[in-house]
Amino acid sequence: MSEKSALSSQGLSRRTFIGAAAASLASLSMNPLKARASRRSGGQNSARFQMKYAPSLGFFREHAGKEPLDHVRFAADQGFRAVFDNGLMNKAPDLQEKIAAELSRRDMDLGPFVAYADFRVESFVLDKKEVRQMLKQKMMSAVETAKRTHAKWTLVVPGRYNQRMEWDYQTANVIENLKYCADICAPAGLIMVIEPLNPWDHPGLFLKHMPQAYQICRAVNSSFCKIVDDVYHQQISEGNLIPNIDRSWSEIASFHLGDNPGRKEPGTGEINFKNIFKHLHKKGYEGTLCMEHGKSIPGKEGEKAVIKAYRACDSF
Repeated sequence: MSEKSALSSQGLSRRTFIGAAAASLASLSMNPLKARASRRSGGQNSARFQMKYAPSLGFFREHAGKEPLDHVRFAADQGFRAVFDNGLMNKAPDLQEKIAAELSRRDMDLGPFVAYADFRVESFVLDKKEVRQMLKQKMMSAVETAKRTHAKWTLVVPGRYNQRMEWDYQTANVIENLKYCADICAPAGLIMVIEPLNPWDHPGLFLKHMPQAYQICRAVNSSFCKIVDDVYHQQISEGNLIPNIDRSWSEIASFHLGDNPGRKEPGTGEINFKNIFKHLHKKGYEGTLCMEHGKSIPGKEGEKAVIKAYRACDSF
């Protein structure tokens, strides 16, 4: 080797060493919270998803542990842009505020939380003062939760139908009760979303179909009463998912996800989620898509499989 070549080689070695040292120092100065999440996940994928797929607080328990704030951090480090928590209203107010603060730091959204979903009783289908009083208390609590957490949506299931009353009277009562609830939500800017549930998993409930939910929302005629479209339930109840999304579009505010059969992650059943996500993206949908489903594989490997499934569906 010539003297010139040797000097060049030494310079390259010094640059390589300095670069490696700098990278090492940078890794040591990593934010401790990110470092902890990275260790738990075996690495992180900071590339953000195109859509706001929202795991529940507790979904990645094998990686993130039991603390809700650690779930937010882990989800963010995996590229998720939202989370949801059906039971948010039942959490302590100070914890609600901490969750909201962590989501704000991570630039993440919060999907709908449940305000009322009693599957055991007749409620919205009845024209009764005591039902209105109960709904008032539920919705006022939802408004207070939304104020603490900056939540945009709260979920309502209208309960069971009545077997001794004509269906049209029940529908009229549901509409009037939803108007009452929407008026409570409106001053706080909180959008109430009603969820149709399939009658095979949940027999006896009043609200079962997307066209039915659409008709009711049009009758309520409020920007604070919309639909959460759970594609798992709708695949069972009526299928025809994309056309039903398009026909109900003006009244849809959020989505729930789950493949059918099995109610597990995308790719485990018959629904073409990649096409659905592509369609929603094309329509300009910017709301949350709550991952209200289970995992097809147990343990950490199952959690990794879910993340991989969403990466595949998000690659449209």
